[in-house]
Amino acid sequence: MPTALLHRSDQGPSAGPAAAPRRRTRILALAEARWAAAATVAFLVALPLQLAGTPSWLWGALYAVAYVAGGWEPALAGLRALRAKTLDVDLLMIVAALGAASIGQVMDGALLIVIFATSGALEALATARTADSVRSLLDLAPTTATRVADGGGEESVDTAELMVGDVILVRPGERVGADGEVLEGASDVDQATITGEPMPVAKEAGDDVFAGTLNGAGALRVRVGRDASDSVIARIVAMVEEASETKAPTQLFIEKVEQRYSLGMVVATLAVFAVPQALGDDLTGALLRAMTFMIVASPCAVVLATMPPLLSAIANAGRHGVLVKSAIVMERLGQVDAVAVDKTGTLTEGTPQVTTVHALPGSGLTDDTLLALAAAAEHRSEHPLARAVVSAARARGLDLPPVTHFASTPGVGVSATVGGADVQVGAPAQLLETGPSGDPADAASREVRLLARQLGEDGQTAVLVLHDGFPAGVLGIADRLRPDAATTVTALRSLTGTTPMLLTGDNAQAAARVAAEVGIEDVRAGLLPQDKVAAVREAECAGRKILVIGDGVNDAPALAAAHTGIAMGRAGSDLALETADAVIVRDELATVPRVIALSRRARGLVIQNLVIAGTFIAVLVTWDLAGTLPLPLGVLGHEGSTVVVGLNGLRLLREGAWRDADA
Repeated sequence: MPTALLHRSDQGPSAGPAAAPRRRTRILALAEARWAAAATVAFLVALPLQLAGTPSWLWGALYAVAYVAGGWEPALAGLRALRAKTLDVDLLMIVAALGAASIGQVMDGALLIVIFATSGALEALATARTADSVRSLLDLAPTTATRVADGGGEESVDTAELMVGDVILVRPGERVGADGEVLEGASDVDQATITGEPMPVAKEAGDDVFAGTLNGAGALRVRVGRDASDSVIARIVAMVEEASETKAPTQLFIEKVEQRYSLGMVVATLAVFAVPQALGDDLTGALLRAMTFMIVASPCAVVLATMPPLLSAIANAGRHGVLVKSAIVMERLGQVDAVAVDKTGTLTEGTPQVTTVHALPGSGLTDDTLLALAAAAEHRSEHPLARAVVSAARARGLDLPPVTHFASTPGVGVSATVGGADVQVGAPAQLLETGPSGDPADAASREVRLLARQLGEDGQTAVLVLHDGFPAGVLGIADRLRPDAATTVTALRSLTGTTPMLLTGDNAQAAARVAAEVGIEDVRAGLLPQDKVAAVREAECAGRKILVIGDGVNDAPALAAAHTGIAMGRAGSDLALETADAVIVRDELATVPRVIALSRRARGLVIQNLVIAGTFIAVLVTWDLAGTLPLPLGVLGHEGSTVVVGLNGLRLLREGAWRDADA
């Protein structure tokens, strides 16, 4: 089975003309998948023809196609391994299949070939998707930038040519071409791809900006502070690749087991063939006993003992909106004993919402009137906060007055004539300094500052509304908590025995507010991607198998570094979706503890099935070695064990299995 990470790239706020193109390798574009598909089709056509009693040459030719299509690549890989003086399961499977065919059990051999070819195709797909996602992430950063010469001239250059100290011009709506510091200008920059913050951040001279983030309505002059190879985006790519490679020891362990098993099977089969001849048995009898041994000791039953419970759990989780990308991931989910969650877009919905409307007593306005005036003034703005205000007014069914003379000032807010009155909406600090009533001693101004400070401490963004130059009221805007966030945290605490920790790039006040609402005590705010990875590795060094739940590009390195990663699917970034081992398609956070519980049930069934399969194999092998096991009975026992473990594993397809996991 594949162990490589799956990846995807880009994020909702980055959508639009400047968004990175999406690259997803389709499975049939891979040669391994096409060969596996050909082998499967040939097998599925041959089997009913054989059962129907058609001429043997017809179904025999189709089985031969299945052998060749699905077997040539593992056979070649096995021979190459043999040349390197190693013996692996690739070669063992081919030998077992050919051995079965040599004594007339063509269908058994073809089934082994089909199973093995399908596994190889899935591994090839995982590897291809990994490369896709890394390329897509690099596409977040623009390939060209406008460099400003010393004399003031402008030229378009490749971002790879930018040197530390160069000055670039970032026009409205463009992506920032390099990590650096703002020299001139003011704008709102959407940097959710880096920090995960749900709302654009005001930038002015002296502030840092990151390559790949999206500029708002203002123009910025930025001095380049890092080479392209050392940008935050480039470091994210490096961390994803590094985390992918850290999973290799598990694969090395599997290869060691395969080597020992393969060597043991070869030695045992040769012994079964040679010893009877030494004791006087004829060549045909010895060959028949050896081939019977090869069939009854075949790992086919063991493979099927493992896969049906995990695949059934995957199918059941998929019906309920959780995409688990492989059987290995489903098994790993059940091992989780610690959880780390992102805030924006994970515990919260990821979109700004008006949470507070407070009209000042001296304004003569009601809360609804205040909101209607603000929404009318913001109606023409594309700022996310403006959209939140307009949505709140519409949700209350308010009529918006007519608007004229609309203007937007980056970093400050908007102004307009609404119903004959001058209305300004924006940041309290800027409006109180520039508005006609900006006297700090003014009672209304003091009340606004107090409200803004209280809202900030509560994790909300304060927005001031001026009516004819007088402070009329304050709106509080925050990212709304998901309805099932608190119950999910409680369930995860019950499952793992530890309270989840919160990892976010947002500010400490907003993080503390959300953590208090859901019952999280371990809060780490203001984190860049590398800081989240450090927190994950700290938990792993303490012996924890940590699950990370996130949605943004900034979460991707942590998702890759974790024991298991789950991404929110509806608003999740492409890279997070590809990097994660599982995706919550409908953003129902409560499904996370359910799929963990389902995984634990699947792992329990895997153990049951391995015991059943191992018992069948042990009995049949002992019978073949100690007595005379008739070939038909050996085949019946072998296939019977496969049916038993298969049906046992399919129990998790029932709807009741999901309800039991919920309980």
